[in-house]
Amino acid sequence: MLHIEPLHPLFAARLSGLDLRQPPDDAVMQAVREAFERFSVLVFPEQAIDDDAQLAFSARLGPLEQTRAGANGAGGHLLVLTNVGPDGQIAPPTDRQVLNNRANRLWHADSSFKPVPARASMLSAREIPGQGGDTEFASMRAAWEAMPGPLRAGLRGRTAVHDFGWSRSRIMPELVTAAERQDWPPVRHPVVLDGPQGEALYLGAHARGIEGMDETEGRALIEEAMAFATQPRFVYAHRWSRHDLVLWDNRAVLHRATPFASSAERRHMVRTTIAGEAPRSAAAA
Repeated sequence: MLHIEPLHPLFAARLSGLDLRQPPDDAVMQAVREAFERFSVLVFPEQAIDDDAQLAFSARLGPLEQTRAGANGAGGHLLVLTNVGPDGQIAPPTDRQVLNNRANRLWHADSSFKPVPARASMLSAREIPGQGGDTEFASMRAAWEAMPGPLRAGLRGRTAVHDFGWSRSRIMPELVTAAERQDWPPVRHPVVLDGPQGEALYLGAHARGIEGMDETEGRALIEEAMAFATQPRFVYAHRWSRHDLVLWDNRAVLHRATPFASSAERRHMVRTTIAGEAPRSAAAA
């Protein structure tokens, strides 16, 4: 029997009583969808699933996004987030995948740099370190609702430019390739999304600037909004157990990974991504 336990006063819940190695029936899937819209982050514990089972469950929630070129798993529907190399050994700190993992330590929404951003992400913990490597989630609905009036007024109706090349270059200028910059030119998205559960702030690490504002002014507004929205009172920190499966709503939360001893401990996670439905705005100039 499905059991739902809230994990935070504002959002996030644990859903237990399921074995996702077997396809859930329609009634259970409807309960999952309703919990997803209500809580934004769902934790399914003790789900020792393989890639096929994860793909099947994810596809019940909507069409799957294809993994971008340059990522581990490019061209398919599985994104592998790992510090383990093809030889089965821990990769060195200079490995491209390890460097890309550092970018995930910034607050972000998956695929916000795409014309059609991701609706949801699902992450399966296959191997986890003994300490660190957690994932923190910040509720952008709760933050927007609590935001002071003057800051809300400054953000409402604005459009942000999201730029993959710019965000990756913050980690290391050489981390983003010319091909990636060409594949993912800057795009425009509203700063505030109006969803079925209310409005939510939509910024994150890929948000480079604000249309109609100069660079300094736009960055200052983004950083002020982000500092408010990621206060501890809006954050649920998930300490992973092996075989946890976590589903989150990229329209309603930002997330980030926390550091761990990546040169000494293994972390291997597999992500599927449920695609969005339509472009939010036109391409940026």
